[in-house]
Amino acid sequence: MTTAPGSATPITPERLAQFDEESIAVLARRLDDDDYPTPFAGLSDWHLLRALAIHRPELTAPYVHLVDQEPFDED
Repeated sequence: MTTAPGSATPITPERLAQFDEESIAVLARRLDDDDYPTPFAGLSDWHLLRALAIHRPELTAPYVHLVDQEPFDED
């Protein structure tokens, strides 16, 4: 499965289920390269990787460094 950078496709359980090791590697490579035409395109991929990290953690373990999941103090 391939996804276009910054695609506007909604993040659904069905979409997340389509990812495999190869497609998650492509997504992670795009995020790591950070070469997007707009900031929103990168943000869309980041949200997708974050959703995958939550729902398919077995696929995203090698790429967890790309998802900022550190708790932070808003004070």
